[in-house]
This record gives sequence, C-alpha cells and structure tokens, in this order.
Amino acid sequence: AVNRYWQRLFGTGLVKSPEDFGTQGAWPSHPDLLDTLAIEFVESGWDVKAMLRLMLNSATYRQSSRVTPAWLERDPENRLLARAARVRLDAEQVRDQALAVSGLITQKLGGPSVFPYQPKGLWLELNNRPGLSSEYIVGSGDSLYRRSVYTFWKRTVLSPMLKTMDAPSREFCTVQRSRTNTPLQALLLLQAPQFVEAARHLAVRMMQQGGEHPREGIALGFELATARIPSARELQVLMEFYQDRKAWFEQEPQAVRDMLGTEVAVSAEGWDQVALAAFMEVGRLLLNLDETINRG
Repeated sequence: AVNRYWQRLFGTGLVKSPEDFGTQGAWPSHPDLLDTLAIEFVESGWDVKAMLRLMLNSATYRQSSRVTPAWLERDPENRLLARAARVRLDAEQVRDQALAVSGLITQKLGGPSVFPYQPKGLWLELNNRPGLSSEYIVGSGDSLYRRSVYTFWKRTVLSPMLKTMDAPSREFCTVQRSRTNTPLQALLLLQAPQFVEAARHLAVRMMQQGGEHPREGIALGFELATARIPSARELQVLMEFYQDRKAWFEQEPQAVRDMLGTEVAVSAEGWDQVALAAFMEVGRLLLNLDETINRG
C-alpha cells in the first residue's frame, strides 16, 4: 500500500514493480524506508491521509527537479532520489487543474455521474446495437465542471479527452499507468471544448484580478497555472505573444466574437473585447505549458 502511495506522488514506487512483490519483482531501492513507512502506516491505524502528509512534507518530495549532467549520468532513473521526479499529471488531474486554474471547478462532493463534453455522435458510432443504442447527452451548468472522478464511464466508449491523456479503460486493474507524450495531447489542450472554455474564463480572471496593466494579468495567469512567479524573460515572451495576438484581433472582429463566445462576451460587456480575446490566447498557451501539466 505505501509503495503505491509513493508511486502516486513520485511517479515510481520504491519497488518499481508495484504489481509484483514476489521473487520475480524488482528489489526496493530503499528497503529500510519501505519497512519504516509500512510500520508507520499500520501503527497509525491505516491512516492514508497521515501517510500522504508524511510523504508530502518530506525533504525528498520537496526537492527541486533540476538535474546536473553528472547526476543524470550517475542515476538516470533517479532511483537514488537525489532530485524530485518530473511526472506528467494523470488525465483526470490535467482536466481538473484546468478547471481549477480558470475558476470553473465545482467543489460539490458526491452525487450522480456527470456528462462533460464529448464529440457528437461518438457513442452511436461505437455502440450502435439494436435496442441498446443511446445518444450521449452533454450535461449543463455546474455538472460540466465537476471533478473528473464523477465523469460517467462507459468502457466501450471511453472519454476521448481522458483516453488521449493515457487514462486506462478500467476493463482490468491498472496499478501503474503508461505515460506518453504525443502531439495529439498538445492539440487537445489547445482545442478541446473543455480547455478552450477554461482558457476563456482564465482570461476573464486575468483581466478582473490582474491589475490595470496586461503584464500584471499575465503574471497572475502564469502564477495560477504553474504555482510560481514568472521570470522577467518569461513575462517578456508572454507579453510579446499577447501584443501580437491583440494586433491580429484588431484586424479580425469576427474572430474576436468567435473566440469569446456568447456567454463570456455578455459577462464581459463594457470591457475591451479585443484585449480579452488576446488574454484568452495567452490562457490557452498557459494551460498547455509543460510546467502546467507536469509535477516537478
């Protein structure tokens, strides 16, 4: 159990083969630590939250992920835990983080499954059987922004968004997910309705809370997405991108209306719509940053 909790936080367990603790499995990198954590877990009364808190507050977890060439050559897989591991967030976490950064996420606990965005006609295409066919009805209101754990799951028609980010089908137990890095994932974060909508609301948040100068709004958006303050160089690059997109939108008023949509355009009435569309482009970029979707 504690090996799997460690794996959740560090990407790789103290035992690399979480599904096999037998003679054919991998030997633990730190056997004494594994024993100590296991004893602590039992003596705490199987307190999962206490165990996770212990790991998260450790100096090992709070290390930087920066690596020197010498350390990379000596320990390429970081089995010695001399640095923090850079791990791509799970599919559900990527979506939930975008909703949280934009301020859209619904914190309600419990309740029935929800039906977030999905390509129209996909269910009928993949599950069109006499007497069993059904159309996917996209939810509305707060149900669109609930945490991914509440998403209705149909094993024969997986959520394309979650599947693209390597979510398993749940047809069998998966103790360690695969992690891929494909262009399709970047396109998903730029173009999928859930992430486009999150970028719109992040743009509103940057304009509302960021201050009078666009630089302040962009700095706020960067901090919300990455949990740190941008460097001067990073802020300069983002400002140049913002100014470039704003100049383009000034020449394309229809593109501004298409980008913002009815809901945001109405809620931001009286604001500079061109600036808001440019902020939205920055928001899409921020939600697609390597640092946003990776823990490191």
